[in-house]
Amino acid sequence: MPAYSYVALGKNGSKRKGIISAESEREARRLVKDLKLTPLKIIESKNLSQTLKIKSKDIVLMTRQLATLLEASTPLVESIEIVANQVKNKNLVYVLYGLKEEIIQGRRLGNAMKKFPGVFSDTYISMVSAGDSSGNLDTVFNKLADYLEESAAIKQKVVSALTYPIILIGFSIIVIISLLAFVLPSVVNQFIKAGADLPLITKILLGISNNIVLIIIIGFIIASSLYYLYQNISKDINKKISLDKKILNMPLLGNFILNSELERFSSTMELLISSGANLDIALEECSKVFSNKYLSSTILKARNDVIEGKDFIKSLQHESIIPDIFIQLISSGYKSGNLAGMFNKVSQFMKAEIENKRSVFLSLLEPIVIILMGGFIMLIVLAILIPIMQMNTLAI
Repeated sequence: MPAYSYVALGKNGSKRKGIISAESEREARRLVKDLKLTPLKIIESKNLSQTLKIKSKDIVLMTRQLATLLEASTPLVESIEIVANQVKNKNLVYVLYGLKEEIIQGRRLGNAMKKFPGVFSDTYISMVSAGDSSGNLDTVFNKLADYLEESAAIKQKVVSALTYPIILIGFSIIVIISLLAFVLPSVVNQFIKAGADLPLITKILLGISNNIVLIIIIGFIIASSLYYLYQNISKDINKKISLDKKILNMPLLGNFILNSELERFSSTMELLISSGANLDIALEECSKVFSNKYLSSTILKARNDVIEGKDFIKSLQHESIIPDIFIQLISSGYKSGNLAGMFNKVSQFMKAEIENKRSVFLSLLEPIVIILMGGFIMLIVLAILIPIMQMNTLAI
């Protein structure tokens, strides 16, 4: 059903804006009048709800504001309208007014959010639906805001830590390419004209210098081919699962990815279960938070066991990749009836592991980059200095 944005006058003469679903503009105008408003302008918003993209920081702010208003016992429709009047992002205003009209027409908030898949994730919608059903919307929005803020803080921390190494790598690559493409050939050509015998290191780097454009093109072609191959593999779900399993088996990197995925899964499970979602629904929704398809398929198998009345822990035990401590903690929480609390403990444990590994990696990254780039520049300098020293020796 098409969506129409409208501008109308209320009883007191104040302008009201909103979004309404209707089969036609005529019906939209009638629906606006049914709200006891005088329509001034009605425009169809074609497929806007499917293409909207809103920054995560705006979603976090909106979630926190809704949590505060709901906690103060403000009605849901009024809370959404208050937030819509405060936010500055026009797309988010459109979304909020759309949610408001959907609720006025009798739809649940979670179902209304499904109209904006580019704005609200499946997990977000599942949590809101669970909170709406249990009457704990204020608690759910508070937890969602905490979760989103923490995720944004971690992402910002990683970006900040990687900024300097990335700038250093980029600058070093530019310096090395410049030395190889311009400085080395001009200097070495002088030695060649003088009849000097070039050492092996100089010949190798000169060969690289003469073919640097070709090397860059070949590197680009290889990278593009690998990306194209990965995209083709990703289309076949079985091949993608097999590839993702191999990625998790990689030394160092695989373990870091595994811990990161399990931490995000555990924190989301804790949020959903504590919000009142059933275990099978929580497992299904949380399988979508994985970027690794192997882990996603593993959780879906566990979810099927829950539906069939089996112990889902056993399916996890059959997967050798999943850490024993993760399985033991979840098993303990499942048997004691404190699954949400145990998922929280697992999340905190994994978070500490990730933070330690991330700190070590980032602290080592900078000196490693400096050593590697410095070593390569040293080779270029040696390739120039050795012929000079040889010519000086011959002159003596």
